Amino acid sequence: MKTDKYEVIFAIVNSGFAEDVMEVARENGARGGTILSARGVARADAEAFFGITIHAEKDILMMVVESKIRDTILNAIYKSMGMAKAAQGIAFSLPVSDVAGLAESLPVPPAEEK
Repeated sequence: MKTDKYEVIFAIVNSGFAEDVMEVARENGARGGTILSARGVARADAEAFFGITIHAEKDILMMVVESKIRDTILNAIYKSMGMAKAAQGIAFSLPVSDVAGLAESLPVPPAEEK
């Protein structure tokens, strides 16, 4: 289904911090995400250039969110998990042009009578 209603947010953090990022994202409207294990690579002089220690083991959290809450989530991730924090996270979003399999907010069915 063609849409411009959603964005995918990628948050790349040091290994072990993806659940913390997900918690921050949920507090700001995200419903869920997918965590991938990854390994970072960089030139030897990158640590000196960026003034950080680069940890090889990374987690990538992917979340499809409504476009209207994207900025709120990105700002919250930056404040709590950014490069100056232990997670040394970066986050960015990309537009989603097609989507299938996402359930819209559905009404809660009435409870069955006993």
